Amino acid sequence: MADNSSVTPVVSSAHPDEEELGAESGGSPEQDEGGALSDAQMELLERSLHALKHAQSDSHTMAALLLITRLCPANRLDKPTLRRIFDAVGLNLPARLLATAVGARDSNSNLPPRELLSLAVALLAALSADPEMASHPQLLATIPILLGILANGPVNRQEAAAQQSPDVEAQSAPSLNGEANPPNVTTTTAEEANKESTTPESVLSSKLDEALAADCYQVLTAVCASPTGPDQLLSRGVVPALCQAVAQKQTFSREKGLVLLGGLLSGKHKDRVWRKHPEGLTALLVGLSGDFCQARDQTRLDTCAQLVRFLPPVGVSVESEALKGVNARIWGVLRPMLQAKVTPRQIGQILVLSACLLDLYGWECVGSPKVCCLLVNRACVEVRMGLEEPPGEDLSPELQHTLTGCYRIMEAAIEQACCQGASPPAAPPQGAVSSLSLQQSRQVLGVLEEAFSALMYHLKQVEPSRYGDPFIFATFRALCSWLAEETSCLKEEVTELLPFLIGYSRSHLEGESPDRELSDWMAEVFVTEETRAWTGTEALRYLLPALCHLSAEEQPRKVLLALDAPALLVDFLTRCWTSLKGKSSANATRDPSMETACSALLNFTVTEPERVRKDPCYRTLEGHLGEALPILLHKPHLLVLAADFCTLGLMIGRLTSLSGSPGASQRRFFSSALRFLRSALMNAGSGTAPVEASLGWEESWDEAAELWRLSLQALGGCVRAQPWIAGLVREEGWLKHIIALLADGGALPDRHTRAALEEALSALADRCPACKEEIGDAVRDDEGALSGMVNLKKLVTMK
Repeated sequence: MADNSSVTPVVSSAHPDEEELGAESGGSPEQDEGGALSDAQMELLERSLHALKHAQSDSHTMAALLLITRLCPANRLDKPTLRRIFDAVGLNLPARLLATAVGARDSNSNLPPRELLSLAVALLAALSADPEMASHPQLLATIPILLGILANGPVNRQEAAAQQSPDVEAQSAPSLNGEANPPNVTTTTAEEANKESTTPESVLSSKLDEALAADCYQVLTAVCASPTGPDQLLSRGVVPALCQAVAQKQTFSREKGLVLLGGLLSGKHKDRVWRKHPEGLTALLVGLSGDFCQARDQTRLDTCAQLVRFLPPVGVSVESEALKGVNARIWGVLRPMLQAKVTPRQIGQILVLSACLLDLYGWECVGSPKVCCLLVNRACVEVRMGLEEPPGEDLSPELQHTLTGCYRIMEAAIEQACCQGASPPAAPPQGAVSSLSLQQSRQVLGVLEEAFSALMYHLKQVEPSRYGDPFIFATFRALCSWLAEETSCLKEEVTELLPFLIGYSRSHLEGESPDRELSDWMAEVFVTEETRAWTGTEALRYLLPALCHLSAEEQPRKVLLALDAPALLVDFLTRCWTSLKGKSSANATRDPSMETACSALLNFTVTEPERVRKDPCYRTLEGHLGEALPILLHKPHLLVLAADFCTLGLMIGRLTSLSGSPGASQRRFFSSALRFLRSALMNAGSGTAPVEASLGWEESWDEAAELWRLSLQALGGCVRAQPWIAGLVREEGWLKHIIALLADGGALPDRHTRAALEEALSALADRCPACKEEIGDAVRDDEGALSGMVNLKKLVTMK
């Protein structure tokens, strides 16, 4: 065991004397057919395993291991035999070897530290092949030392001892000669060990041994493959260590280190890791992008996919000038690549990288409008070629990945083309293609229309059994982004596809358990996606803007009603509200999807009154609104949602005839609605000062004003349909408040507000004698804003 060649084979290769040993044991140096050991070899193996299990010292254990590996290398032993070896050796021996190696200056071991280190890491690599061992706390405790080796090379004994993991050190393990570890090894915290493991001081060798590096990476890769492995590695400093290994060009740092680091950065951990280590990862990306820009054409093409993994999340990218520079430099290389003649595989990698950069910074650095149009055109061509295959043709994973990137380019182009095609905005959005001409916008919309036609053709072929396929979700999502802006194009095709769109959304909403594949896809496919748990509502959330448009058109609305779309929307609102109300005020953020669902339901309510009267889902909705609106009154940051709920409930109420006593839920809803509506306006001062939005409504007035006016008109309809509401209006003080506000104040904000208030007051005067008298007294004084309500004055002065 004096030389390294007799140490390394313990777990990795056959010993040179294996042939001689086989002859002495009565067997052949070759196993029998099928790789089995001969009878003599099996007998010797059993004796060696027995000796290993009953070894009295480390020397006996290592002798038995050497004998076994000379007989048969570890990579040729079957799993039960390997398990027996692992059970006999356990993790104590390699952990003690590692502790002895890093404290070797004061140790009485007869082996050089480098050989002890190689042997310890080789044993850990072999043991980590067992998933149970790979997640064992004793093995995990060695990770900071392994990372220090990869970052700096084998450090000397004094620095390494200071880096030693507390979990390893706490064992106070004996060295190979049976003595305790040296007393001057200081105890460090896990955090200190992680920091110190990357100290580039005093190395025994400037070049990391390949076998040692390979074994270190094997352990880390095995740990990473366990369910909690990524978290275990991240908590032990894997990111700064591997960034340093790559920067110092340590052995295998690019072949294995970048692969491991890229895997950790491409999933749900991406945002957290970037926010914890922005400097190191930024430096790494700057270096990788520099290599990308300087590489020859073929190498550039091969590294596009690797570069994608190391791009940051959007929250980090916008804060860093260095990352903005990376974005600009990469686009400088991508522009000529987009114009070059390349293979389908190569253009796919180029387009995916382009899509990720668009996710981060928009169109700002892409280039001239001509380059932008070229990028969109190439993405659309790839989509048409990939999706317009005969039904039944399976798309390869590589093609699906390319098409998903193309979808993201198309989605980014939709907003730009539609923005440019309409009247110019007052201020173009950040990263916009401000110089895209009207003709170019029309050209982009034309190629997008052809590509989205291909998407619809593909989705028509999808069977329900494929609803859990992440690529189908990506295709569905891209089409929804188009439909949110362009429901007038391809109208017949869209209407024909509605059964799939509704069925797909309903399938995910009503699914009993979250789809793991789709949840993982949501976490990593989009650079800008927030990493959140899959809830099943995502598909419908993307479809909602299109449903809002389509529910306003007669033909699509008939199809949607036949598909029971209102019930789907009510189910969605109920689920979202259940989730929202359980959160604290600080965490209960505004959900635009709930507001859009209310708008679609409002379209059905206004255009299909008979359906509202007969469909039981509207009774469910009324109960939901009766519960929710009183709670929303105390959540001012959700005022627009409260306005939606109030309007929707009143619009349904005007279609319900009720002459008797209302239920508790109805009374609760209307009481809350009246309190909500009276809170919208106030007098700016005294006397003839104009009436304006109250402080609580001022910030949201532009969004909520139309809903408030519609609610007032619906309130008038409710009073006519349900006379009991007039009494509630007086009890809640709404009528008294409004009359005083209008009589004392000057002009109203606009004529639409005056018309809505006049409609509500006229309904009250028409259905309630007491209200008519109260309103009449105020109108006859002919003061304030009431003086301009001519129709109301006529109504209350009539005998």
